[in-house]
Amino acid sequence: MKLLKYLPLLFIGFLQAQEEVVHSVYFEFDKYSLNEKQGNEVVDFIKKTDSTRIESIQIFGYTDDVGKEAYNFKLSTNRATTIQNKIMASGIKSKIIVTIEGKGRILIDDDIVENLPEKRSKNRRVDVVINLRPLPKIIIPGFYNTIQKNHIVGDHIYLDNVLFERGSSKLTFKSKTELDKIAKLLMKYKNYTFEIQGHVCCTPPYQKEAIDKETKKRQLSTNRAESVYKYLLFKKIPKTRMTFKGYGNTVPLGKGAEYDRRVEIVISKV
Repeated sequence: MKLLKYLPLLFIGFLQAQEEVVHSVYFEFDKYSLNEKQGNEVVDFIKKTDSTRIESIQIFGYTDDVGKEAYNFKLSTNRATTIQNKIMASGIKSKIIVTIEGKGRILIDDDIVENLPEKRSKNRRVDVVINLRPLPKIIIPGFYNTIQKNHIVGDHIYLDNVLFERGSSKLTFKSKTELDKIAKLLMKYKNYTFEIQGHVCCTPPYQKEAIDKETKKRQLSTNRAESVYKYLLFKKIPKTRMTFKGYGNTVPLGKGAEYDRRVEIVISKV
């Protein structure tokens, strides 16, 4: 029982919302053929994804902005079809591939874009998008998915719909909507003092913290916790009731990486 006290919850992560992972394949100018390395990488990307969670695969082809629109539309379609054929040849069932679409050229403002050749090279690509089914919830005594009336010290509150993009500490619109509900409950139950705890997954063993892609600093879990703190402060929750702290990857749930991308609210005083 003592161990459970330190197991985190409040899944600010990917538990109930649709999750997707993306792999991009880049092509040479005016080409739609794959080399062996590219083909193996896209197949490995799919096969290394948990097959029980794969709901569908979408394939979108693009080109740079050089050339006529009709030609580029055809080229982007050929690129998407090439990827489709490679995936199917590897034994992946075609029924899960729900979209194969050439999007044509990606327009850019060449008078303001720095390093134009590099920018164009990144647009000559196919994006393979895997849509994943939601993870099942973990049910642990003392863990809740909303603020309740009779919490005790040490209770964990998790939120299914407070989400972060990978490597980001910015709250999404859906996250803010969910936090609005939590803020109302915190205003109702004014006796609770709590810590907002941030957690991350998937860093090397020698790195206890992940890098925030916006700040370029290794403090992602702290920044995520602080984002929630600042939003609740904006919603008029007194700062005297709240603290925040990042725990990096030091407190995993042991249920898989997806569960460890989270922020928790832990009751510290009632």
